[in-house]
This record gives sequence, C-alpha cells and structure tokens, in this order.
Amino acid sequence: MSGAWQWLVMAGWLLLGAGALSQPPHLSRTLAPDQVRSGLAFSGPDVQGLQADGFANPGLLWLVRGESLWAQRGGPQNPSCQDCHGLQAGSMKGVAVQYPKLSSGSSTLINLEDQIRVCRTRRQGASDWGFESAELLAMTLYVSEASKGLTLRLSPDPRLTVHLQAGASLYQRRQGQLNLSCAQCHDQQQGRQLYSDRLSQGQPNGYPVYRLEWQTLGSLERRLRSCYAGIRAEPPPWGDPQMRQLALYLTWRGDGLPLEVPAVRK
Repeated sequence: MSGAWQWLVMAGWLLLGAGALSQPPHLSRTLAPDQVRSGLAFSGPDVQGLQADGFANPGLLWLVRGESLWAQRGGPQNPSCQDCHGLQAGSMKGVAVQYPKLSSGSSTLINLEDQIRVCRTRRQGASDWGFESAELLAMTLYVSEASKGLTLRLSPDPRLTVHLQAGASLYQRRQGQLNLSCAQCHDQQQGRQLYSDRLSQGQPNGYPVYRLEWQTLGSLERRLRSCYAGIRAEPPPWGDPQMRQLALYLTWRGDGLPLEVPAVRK
C-alpha cells in the first residue's frame, strides 16, 4: 500500500472514531450547544466577583501551594515534577481538558487526580496523596491552571464509548430515597430557585473548585458525592469507576465550555 493510501485509510479511521464519540449510538444531547452554560452563569454577582478578583479569589492559596509542590522532590534521589516537565507548569497546557481518559496501555478510565497519584508513586517514588488531600487538590489545580480558557474536548478514542454510555445511564438513573436523577435537577429544573441557590446545569468546567459552603477546595468527585447525599443515595466508594464514567459524560455534555480555574461557587 502506498504512503498516500495509508494516510487516507488512517484519516478515515480517525474520522470514524471522532464521529462515533461525538455522537455515540443511542446517546443524544439534552442541551443544544448554544444552551450550554457554566455554573458561574447561575451564581450571584458576589460569587462572580470573587472568582474574577485576581487577589481575593480563595483558590489562589492552593495555586501557590501547587507551585511549591511542583518543585518538591519525591525523595533525595527522585525527581520533582519540574525535573520532568519544566520549571513551571506551562508544559501542562492542554492536559487537564483531556480527562477523564483511558490510562496508558489499559482500558481503565482515570481522571487527572488519578494520573497525578500514579506519577507521584511510580515515577517519583514518593508516598501517595489520598483522595481529597490538600496536596492532591493543590497540584491538580496548579496543573489545570495551565489549561485555563481551553475548551472541554474529549478524545476521539472510540474505546471511550462504553464508558460514556455508562455515564449517561448513571446521569439518567433515579436513585436514593428521593428517587431523583441528575437529569431531573440539571436538565429539567435548571435555573429554578432551590432555597437560596439557582440550580445550575451541573457542568464540570471549574474543578477543582472552591465552594463557599465547604470553605475549601474540592474535587468533582466530592461534588458528585454531595449530590448523592442530597438525594439520600448511597455513594460509590472513592475512586469507583462509576464516578469516572459520570464525570466523562458530564465532560462530553459540557463540550465547548472553557476551563475556569480557580473557580468559585456557593
């Protein structure tokens, strides 16, 4: 086969893969592209102003911590992040918007936090950072900040389709004592007042996020688990594949939204 024909065949497979993931079988978009809104659009002017303030935004404290950890070695003979990736995290531009994705050489779906933990334990030979630890959140935010303003775009890898469909099923499934699904709140009731808040679309483009109710930074998984508690449902264990699949669907659903970090929500 000539080089030209090989290129055409490869291009055809890539296009087929991209088409398969952009609109998987039996999976339709509940929000038109011009209807997709960041959670910031549903926040009050006080929250919007806090996020926009380059000095008062509380997430900046974690960015500073992340910058310090970037230069920190895992051990006396082990590399730091900057030893591999450069003095600053600018080399990480575009990385955060690629997740969730399949881990290298396997079919396991991982998020950015998972990848950071793998790098720390396997490549730096350092102790693990647990789920929702201050160090893991700080590093995740620092790496994500390099992709600030870039839009959410999933890989065209067709192997993601099975995980995407599983995430869509979770999003539509009624659960808990209140017998509610994610879709009932964030699709059907978006914009309506719930106590002192307006229901958002549940978009994932601001994580890890500083929430005023938490008074700290938190991951998307923590927010999803809060929703489970809100509908009185039993959440999966931390790091469960279902959490990654649901995050994958949310990312696909929010396609085109710019990454906002550090983000602030109520």
